[in-house]
Amino acid sequence: MKRLSTFCGIDWASDHHDVLLVDNAGSLLARARIDDNADGLAQLLHMLTEHGDTAEEPIPVAIETSRGLLVACLRATGRPVYAINPMAAARYRDRHSVSRKKSDHLDAMVLANILRTDASAHRKLPADSELAQAIAVLARAQQDAVWDRTQAANKLTSHLREYFPGFLAAVGVRREGVCHPIARVLLAAAPTPAQAARLTLAQLRSLLKKAGRKNTIESEAERLQTALRAPQMRQLPLVEEAMGRQTLALLRQLDAACTSADDLAQATVESFEKHPDAEIITGFPGLSALSGAWVFAEIGDDRSRFSDAKGLKAYAGSAPITRASGKSVAVLARRVKNQRLAAAGYMWAFAAMAHSDGARAHYDRRREAGDRHTAAQRNLFNRMLGCLHHCLTHRVHYDEAVAFPATPSDTQLKSAA
Repeated sequence: MKRLSTFCGIDWASDHHDVLLVDNAGSLLARARIDDNADGLAQLLHMLTEHGDTAEEPIPVAIETSRGLLVACLRATGRPVYAINPMAAARYRDRHSVSRKKSDHLDAMVLANILRTDASAHRKLPADSELAQAIAVLARAQQDAVWDRTQAANKLTSHLREYFPGFLAAVGVRREGVCHPIARVLLAAAPTPAQAARLTLAQLRSLLKKAGRKNTIESEAERLQTALRAPQMRQLPLVEEAMGRQTLALLRQLDAACTSADDLAQATVESFEKHPDAEIITGFPGLSALSGAWVFAEIGDDRSRFSDAKGLKAYAGSAPITRASGKSVAVLARRVKNQRLAAAGYMWAFAAMAHSDGARAHYDRRREAGDRHTAAQRNLFNRMLGCLHHCLTHRVHYDEAVAFPATPSDTQLKSAA
């Protein structure tokens, strides 16, 4: 295999980018500042072509981001692009200047030299398909919308506790709390205790129908009227009215977040179900089409991205790290990880325990061995990721008997039963 002779580093900014090329010896070959537009991209590609860039042997590019139009266009050409973590690049900078000076030119040189000396220690951006990249955009947007919805709901709930605790008691019987359509419709119609207490049964029935309620409307209307008229602590009348206006403002934010989360969920599921990996992923216990899309968005469909299951587990943060120095050895939870995949994995492991006897038994064994809840759940996620990597690599479906083979103790318990 021919050794690469040219390396490119790009220090990006919002409106321009500094580009620098070095050779095997680290000598400067070319440098330029390009605009963040089509002309700038053409200038960059011409610059690379002048220094030996070809379709068979493209010049690798290092940049401190994995997003943006420049990165997308470079990936579309099939060129290897390395997204270098800014923290890692900062450590390399000290090798070039101990005075801790910093400039765009120096940063571009540092990135180019990272590829020249340590390319094998860094991961290039995966060659995911166009559909996989589209699913990733939708799934991450939907995940953000869910987090925004949770934040908006928490703000509104906290505000209601300050002047309208009776409303929270009335809608608290529902798991969704203030996010439930009935709660939002009711609060929009009566944002203060005084207004809520004046609601008649006919008005409550109408609001329930507007929120989509189709059965037991009469009994629910009576329950809500009783709960909203129950004695509670109150603010002064003018203060209560002002807080009601604030509630309507917070409610508009919550409505927008709920709508966004629902619309993006539908779009995510529709796109994910078109991908051939969807059937394998949703075959795992605890993964629906939506949560499966969250997982898929972070691992993609480039199977060369993770050479083995260990790499995927480290990327997800489910595999622990060992810190050893002299006689001191400590096994700790991994903090540097893909936070989106870790969040999806926590929900996946929790749901898997309710749908898989093997997953539940694995969790129980870890608890009996001394693990706390979070550690046992993370260990289960680690086990499921290994199974997922195997199934996607070999194009086979999940098999409970293979994923969680029966232990001798399990066999004895079944025999005794």
